Amino acid sequence: MTIKTHRLLITELEPSMAESLHRLSLDKDTRRYLPDEVFETVGEALETISYLITCREKLKKPQVLAVKLGSELVGYVQASPISEGYEIGYHIGEKFTGRGYATEAVGAFLPVILPSLGIDRIYGVCLAENRASLRVLEKCGFRTVSEGLGVYQGKERPIRSCIYRI
Repeated sequence: MTIKTHRLLITELEPSMAESLHRLSLDKDTRRYLPDEVFETVGEALETISYLITCREKLKKPQVLAVKLGSELVGYVQASPISEGYEIGYHIGEKFTGRGYATEAVGAFLPVILPSLGIDRIYGVCLAENRASLRVLEKCGFRTVSEGLGVYQGKERPIRSCIYRI
């Protein structure tokens, strides 16, 4: 699967991206908001990429695509299973934030991934304090369905849950 926007290429993960994924995962926002997506070594990143490639090939969950600017990996976008269906996930490396790449990637990913998964809605859940992520969800058409304490990354914390519907 390949999705092109005016600036980005959203495409399949490849083993050659392991070093870049490792480096992107070490930024402070990943450690703060997505600690289970920090890859301390290139080997960990490669192992994860290999698993995710298998998921894509077999159309199993989760579905993760790389986000590239030219030939450079800048992040990823994903649809992951949750009890209610699927949840959107995305990360743009700290070096590339503040330029609208997350909004562009999520906005392009949604109309392609929902039909491919046979779903008409996807959820977005993030920490209430993560203003940048909340703004991405809002710009992409997600609507808040609840706000309050909830389990996030294994701990009870203030979260906001949103939904996007076709």
